[in-house]
Amino acid sequence: MSKRANGEGSIYKRESDGRYVGALTHLNPVTGKNSRKVFYGKTRSEVRVKLRNATDRLEEGQPVRDSKATVSQWLQHWAETTLAASDRKESTRALYRTLATKHLMAEPFGAIRLDKLRPSDVEALVLRLRAGTRLALTADGTETEVRALSDSTIRTTYTVLRAALDGAVRDGLLARNPSAIVRRPGVQRTEARHLSPAEVRRLLRAAAPSRYYSALLLIAGTGIRRGECLALRWADIDQDAGVLRIRGTLSRIGGKLTVTEPKSARSRRVLPLSPVTAALLSGQRKAQTAERLRAGSQWADTGHVFTTETGQPVDPRNLYRVVQIAAARAGLKDVGVHSLRHSAATAMLEAGVNIKAVSDLLGHSSVSITGDIYGHTSDDSARAAVARLSEAMGF
Repeated sequence: MSKRANGEGSIYKRESDGRYVGALTHLNPVTGKNSRKVFYGKTRSEVRVKLRNATDRLEEGQPVRDSKATVSQWLQHWAETTLAASDRKESTRALYRTLATKHLMAEPFGAIRLDKLRPSDVEALVLRLRAGTRLALTADGTETEVRALSDSTIRTTYTVLRAALDGAVRDGLLARNPSAIVRRPGVQRTEARHLSPAEVRRLLRAAAPSRYYSALLLIAGTGIRRGECLALRWADIDQDAGVLRIRGTLSRIGGKLTVTEPKSARSRRVLPLSPVTAALLSGQRKAQTAERLRAGSQWADTGHVFTTETGQPVDPRNLYRVVQIAAARAGLKDVGVHSLRHSAATAMLEAGVNIKAVSDLLGHSSVSITGDIYGHTSDDSARAAVARLSEAMGF
């Protein structure tokens, strides 16, 4: 019998079938109790190699063997424990659970055992997600078509997998994380779809009959996000100081409308109110006061600036529907609520506003993001820039 580090191994020949058996007893770092692992081989040297590999893993603080649990089984456990206990935003936890269920726990990837998972399996998963429409198994065993995913969704799915497998390594189920040596999927930066000022006016005119017209005006006039607009409460607006404070974002999580922390630390910001925007909000308050009187006891005092007929928060999907209907009336294609934010940002940049100021107003985490998203210039702006350069150089 040989001993190494914190493991103890022995080899013997089994009379029943002539196979060699290596038994390794060691202290399990997770349970704190002695564990016994058995290895088989046709020769003594084959078993000796397996024992040596096992003791090497023990010396490096790794499990003797990787777990035989499937990726799906581990992800389910990870989502219910590590992810649930994390300090990630509630919306982020919900997104991670959804991506894990749809793309990581489904077969064929979800059926792979942890001890059989290889970096090439992770790469194959990324390729499948990029490949367009594919077949996946639902919970009842039937096949369904899944549409192609965006680059950002594929990248986030990879992020979820890597975080979950890091948890498996931490819990002693894996020696190494096979996804850690796979290059993170890239995201191709594309310039945001924006509307010209004339197109914005056409869209807003078409949306004027909607009860949410004022919300769209506010987004178009400030560049705030849809969720930030709908999370606004009257306590966030200081008409005397002429400012508006972004303190949260409204989204649907687990079937419920929930206000969570802003997208990033820089998303929590204070915006100055223009006279037009201040007048818009004053008009909205008067309209809401009248609506509150009509609703009577049915009114729910949530404090939100934009509400339903009974004072409840507005589902972000309602704004999306209004914009879709208005865009069709105005003859505009590929337009969403976010198009108003993009159009506001583009208009500010082309009006000569410093990109750092625009980045701050939009709540981007860095100026580079603003530059990547809004890196274009119109023909008129480009001509004006060249003309100013010539003037400055004295040409």
